[in-house]
Amino acid sequence: MQNIYDEVSTLDKRCYEQLSLSEDILMEHAADGMADFVKQNFSSSKTVFISCGPGNNGADGMALARLLHKDFDVKVHLLKEPLSKMAKLQYERIKKLDLPIVDKISESDVIVDALFGSGLTRILDEATALHVSRLNELCGIKIACDVPTGLHVKGQCDENSFVADYTLTMGALKKSLFSDRAKDLVGEIKVLDLGVSREVYDSLSKTRLLDLSDMKLPLRKLKNSHKGSFGHLAIISGEKLGASVLCASAALRFGTALVTLLSNENPQIPTELMLSHQLPKNATAIALGMGLGVEFSQNELNQFLDNELPLLLDADIFYHPLITELLKRENIVLTPHPKEFVQLLHVSGVADITVEELQNERFRYAELFAKKYKNTVLVLKGANVIIAKDDAIFVNPHGTNVLAKGGSGDVLGGLIASLLAQGYAPLEAAITGSLAHTKLALDYKGANFSLSPNDLINGIKYL
Repeated sequence: MQNIYDEVSTLDKRCYEQLSLSEDILMEHAADGMADFVKQNFSSSKTVFISCGPGNNGADGMALARLLHKDFDVKVHLLKEPLSKMAKLQYERIKKLDLPIVDKISESDVIVDALFGSGLTRILDEATALHVSRLNELCGIKIACDVPTGLHVKGQCDENSFVADYTLTMGALKKSLFSDRAKDLVGEIKVLDLGVSREVYDSLSKTRLLDLSDMKLPLRKLKNSHKGSFGHLAIISGEKLGASVLCASAALRFGTALVTLLSNENPQIPTELMLSHQLPKNATAIALGMGLGVEFSQNELNQFLDNELPLLLDADIFYHPLITELLKRENIVLTPHPKEFVQLLHVSGVADITVEELQNERFRYAELFAKKYKNTVLVLKGANVIIAKDDAIFVNPHGTNVLAKGGSGDVLGGLIASLLAQGYAPLEAAITGSLAHTKLALDYKGANFSLSPNDLINGIKYL
């Protein structure tokens, strides 16, 4: 896992005060990191166009130009006259080297956006927005310095934000880079050191970025075992049988030894699954919500839930009157998509907002909800999945548009519920289940529009 921060000015200040590293030293190391990236990925015959803003982000761009100008055909464009102290200093340095400063945008092999950095809190003015739009129209490889211009500090994005192939961010990861809005802007993210290792630069953070290596699969190590050793998941099925079957099939494939669908009817189900009208006595976890509809009365649901078993909640249950009582339980995992989470925020009294407002501040509302319901684990679905427990936030950045298909959420529910049934703690189950879900999509070999939920389930055996 890697630390993520709301802002890094506090980390920079610690470097100044405790490590005697000046702002100039940090900037030179940032520029050196960018220059190394360009040199490692492009031949010296390539052209580099660097568009610089009036503040410290522009200063980074000018420092980069100074480091590259002997090895590449470098052109510097100034959006406005330098305003910050460091921008003025770096401008004086490039003038003394007679670096070419141009008035117009030109096609180049590499286009560097050094206009505005991670502190942006206002909408870009019309001239800047038009300039960014023109940069996006260029064909070269696009690099954002620190963050793409137009990406705000809380993760909102202007309409004409810079669309990068690579984002070279300074010192540490910023939370804004992992908003859903930013997913189409940032490209591949790389962190540059600022004169000290990240272990020294970083401080403790309650927000962490998940790596695929954080996935702890339910590998069976106990040789003297039987089907009773690996859990029994009960899934409260409903009107839409397909959703609960997908959940059940994923759970069975992910290691749960026994999976039972609870139903008032006698539907046809896959032969490897079991069917019951009552909760099995040896059940070790329950999943509820996927395809639930109105098949069960509230009294029937209460009978199923009259226990302290770990609980996975999804989909229809978030609109059910029972949800406010279920939120008081311990050992529960919630897996809403944005519309469902807006409903949860409303019925829980946390906030009354639209989906649009949620998507603009996903971290904020996930944190508010998790702080109120400290015993729950929230898995907020999206382009970047947010997993929240109490005051800790984990981000799964490995999501892909391959998963934008009906039923993929039911598979996610099955993966997490399977781990709950096998004895994982709710947070551990949420992290590993979410990472496994995205890894299955990343490993899918078909066209990105063609995945079905069964493709995910079939891929589990290759994790």
